[in-house]
Amino acid sequence: MEQFEITKIVDLDLFGHDISFTNSSLMMVVALGLIVVFMIFAMRRRLLVPSRIQSVAELSYEFIAGMVKQNIGPEGMKFFPWVFTIFVFILVLNIFGLIPGNFAVTSHIIVTFALAIMVWLVATFVGFWKHGAGYLKLFAPEGVPIWLMPIIIPIELTSYLIRPISHSVRLFANIMAGHTMLEVFAGFAVLLPWWGKIAPTGFMVAFTGLELLVAFLQAFIFTVLTCIYLNDAVNMHH
Repeated sequence: MEQFEITKIVDLDLFGHDISFTNSSLMMVVALGLIVVFMIFAMRRRLLVPSRIQSVAELSYEFIAGMVKQNIGPEGMKFFPWVFTIFVFILVLNIFGLIPGNFAVTSHIIVTFALAIMVWLVATFVGFWKHGAGYLKLFAPEGVPIWLMPIIIPIELTSYLIRPISHSVRLFANIMAGHTMLEVFAGFAVLLPWWGKIAPTGFMVAFTGLELLVAFLQAFIFTVLTCIYLNDAVNMHH
């Protein structure tokens, strides 16, 4: 399970707090760098008849733009660069984690929770900035009888406060489970005699393909939920 182990590359300390540069930090920096280089390279010419790499960039743009418009509306396009960055960043990290020898960044709850709490804080800030104290109506849905409010409000408030937890655990748990399964089959393939390696190796190939799909789906789900939370903040939909 070495791919889940965080190791220090540069040991740093700030006023007694460990802020060391780790393999997790390195993978995130590499992912960010590759995303920037890819986007610059893909869109440097902006051909009328796009090349393959330009088509990938444009399809990614249209895919996320459509998601933002569908879930938030035209006003949500002001958040498009941020939402697009979240999707591509998580997708690249998920795929990187499948490369043998690489560190699986999104299999650590601290990383996914940091992303989720960022989304929650931004959505909460936008909600109060746009609606002021009226944003609190989110916890008291219209049409609910007054006598039910003492029950509904705590439920809605609790649901809102645990969003960062559910948002982060979904991504972390799926990536961790998938990588653990691959590690188990890889262990069988190494330990068993040659005739016993066939089935585990076949399962590894099949699960690797499945994990590529999971890598995309988890980035997609995380981004969709981000749009839903922004929709609550912008449009106050119940």
